[in-house]
Amino acid sequence: MPKMKTRSGAKKRFKVTSSGKVKAKPSFMRHMQMNKPKSMKRKARRIGVLCDADARIVLRNFLPYNRKTKRSEGGA
Repeated sequence: MPKMKTRSGAKKRFKVTSSGKVKAKPSFMRHMQMNKPKSMKRKARRIGVLCDADARIVLRNFLPYNRKTKRSEGGA
């Protein structure tokens, strides 16, 4: 089977934590900052964690090699 490709836009925008959660910065913060309220800009400084549904989409479609696989705990 051929190798799967990672989307280059996704690898610049998302990071995966050691526990498998996906971190991302908020949107709407690239330009035209003078038209946005201070509170919006202040809240957008944080790096947020995506919800489980969005994280599953990102990991399955855009970052296939960053997925944590669940291994069985039994002996083998």
